[in-house]
Amino acid sequence: MIAVIDYGMGNLRSVQKALEKVGAEAVFISKPAGLKKCEKLVLPGVGAFGDAMKELRRLKLDEAIKETIALGIPFLGLCLGLQLLFEKSAEAPGVKGLCVLKGEVKKFRFTNYKQQITDDGQQTTNNALKVPHMGWNKIVARSPSSVARKILRGVPSGSYMYFVHSYYVEPKDKGVILTTTDYGIKFASGIRKDNIYAFQFHPEKSQGVGLRLLRNFVKLK
Repeated sequence: MIAVIDYGMGNLRSVQKALEKVGAEAVFISKPAGLKKCEKLVLPGVGAFGDAMKELRRLKLDEAIKETIALGIPFLGLCLGLQLLFEKSAEAPGVKGLCVLKGEVKKFRFTNYKQQITDDGQQTTNNALKVPHMGWNKIVARSPSSVARKILRGVPSGSYMYFVHSYYVEPKDKGVILTTTDYGIKFASGIRKDNIYAFQFHPEKSQGVGLRLLRNFVKLK
């Protein structure tokens, strides 16, 4: 059984449906006691870092998540579920994250502009890159270990995944970075440390290649 953590934020049903499509039994869990009974754990998320941590703490799920990870149970964080693993976020100054991984969450800030000439000859400037980073972009694998490669089996480097985010993680330990993506800067779009896997993109919205990644997670031992 795979537990999908329900803390009132995120596209829970679409994640559950995607897991079921690749052969998993996925159930929503919103109480700490239920987490330790699962075979695998998924933390999805759409929304704000501060609000998410407030809800996780209110439901006493924050410590339960860390205890479950410490037991060696495979963990998958998706989008905001990746960011919550870190110590802090620029989105919510003063709010402490789960602190499972060292590092912080930063906001995309682009100062590069492109000039355009309108039909009436006027010169305007527009941001060359929009925030949020939204849509399809490719992931590039960083020569992971044979163990880490299991989650990417059948997912070629250069595969396109679906992103929606304004913030990105910056791990202190660059060795945990599994995949990178370019959007003005090269950022960590996937991480792996021991039994922890997490991705900034949405595999449940990334068609066949995203489902392949979820299937790999379901099959992890």
